[in-house]
Amino acid sequence: MKISNYTQGRENNYNLIRIIAALAVLITHSYALSIGTGEAEPFRKSLGMTMGSIAVDIFFITSGFLVTASILSRQSAIEFMWARILRILPALTVMLILTVFVLGIFFTSLNPLAYLADVSIYIYLAKGISLLFNVSYNLPGVFEGNPYKYVVNGSLWSLPYEIKMYLMLVVVWISLKIVKGMRLKLFELSMVLAALSSGIFVLVHHSGEGHFSRLFFMFFSGASFYVLQKSITLSHIAFWVSLITLLIAANLNEKTFFIVYTLTITYILFYIAYIPAGFIRQYNQLGDYSYGVYIYAFPVQQSIAALIPGVSVLVMILISAIITLILSIFSWHLIEKPALKHKNLYIGHTRKIVNFGQALYRNKQY
Repeated sequence: MKISNYTQGRENNYNLIRIIAALAVLITHSYALSIGTGEAEPFRKSLGMTMGSIAVDIFFITSGFLVTASILSRQSAIEFMWARILRILPALTVMLILTVFVLGIFFTSLNPLAYLADVSIYIYLAKGISLLFNVSYNLPGVFEGNPYKYVVNGSLWSLPYEIKMYLMLVVVWISLKIVKGMRLKLFELSMVLAALSSGIFVLVHHSGEGHFSRLFFMFFSGASFYVLQKSITLSHIAFWVSLITLLIAANLNEKTFFIVYTLTITYILFYIAYIPAGFIRQYNQLGDYSYGVYIYAFPVQQSIAALIPGVSVLVMILISAIITLILSIFSWHLIEKPALKHKNLYIGHTRKIVNFGQALYRNKQY
């Protein structure tokens, strides 16, 4: 069966994959935040990658696939951008406000008035909300006695990269408007060429975790799988060959693993996203809690490290996972899901503004 046979409905495992990936990031961070260094993370020495870095790759692959589906199904840059803004910004803004004005005041070593008068907390807030540039990681006097000092929310580093990918995607779509008859074909070709060229670069330069080039490849690898969905077969044999080859490579050396991983991870991911069915599909009824887990886990873990000096990695994982899941459930049901319901309202208002601006421009021309 081709991927296109599975993409028409909502029967898939994306929610489950993403929550597992978000928890993998939490587990990876637990090492550094408990003992001050991430070198003890079990996969780092054997694979040259951590569970968290693999999880971030998974986020970017799935994001590339799903947002490409979004822009091609909507055929509208306005609808696409509002869908992305409402999915990311409301929950992020609430988390940042709670971090700065609740967690920050509680954990800072400064006098509360001195903390609130420090301009750096407002820069932290503004950078975190805008996501157009690098985010800030430190709040004055917060977590300065922790094993992993000062950093309040290290997970936010990947969000500006993801926003850049969205902007690249929509810029390509808008730019190709001038070639109406060939727009779709050229857009699809652009996605494939972006994936191929960046994939070659990543393999040649062995671009490891945190590199823009690797995240670019992962995102556009997902995008290319969507535009090629009618040509890609999800085969049991291909999946097991890919998975077994990857496991063998993991027992050889880092370089071999990285090459096999880069070549196979996207196919393995989409097979898991669509083929396994049955009981695991019941998770979809719960909600998409992965984003909440991703943005809340790090400050929760830093808070635990501050409140329980010498906390073990295992205790950190257990306590932070429970608290973070609770916060993410509230975030989804009270903030993220309600925000998405206003999407059509904002799209309508934006279209009116754009139409009004175009009418004024045409009147000036005449």
